[in-house]
Amino acid sequence: MSNLTLTKIRLFEGVWEGQLTHEGVSKARPDIEVTHLERPIPDVQIIESKADGVWTLRVPIPAEVIADGVQTFLIRDRSADVILDSFTLMSGDALGYDIRSEMALLRAELDMLKRAFRRHCLETT
Repeated sequence: MSNLTLTKIRLFEGVWEGQLTHEGVSKARPDIEVTHLERPIPDVQIIESKADGVWTLRVPIPAEVIADGVQTFLIRDRSADVILDSFTLMSGDALGYDIRSEMALLRAELDMLKRAFRRHCLETT
């Protein structure tokens, strides 16, 4: 069990950010590893904040790991050998059946039908 808690902050400009909080009085820098397909992600930053036991975790997403499908990243506390969290990127054909894609398509079709109906009403009056 890890004494660290990880809370997602945001994903912005290709960098996933989270806040690490140490439960207890330890001020030791966390030993964190982020992996994709069991390979470590380079250039992960752990930035200490002004509050004791709080760090910002910054994970730059390398361009070479972005591909069609579902890409999962694991964030692990190496010292406790525990997975703290994960995040996933989804793109391409894997989203073809995603409900959000279906909703966007339905909205577009509804807009097209509304325009056609309005045009029909104007032409028949």
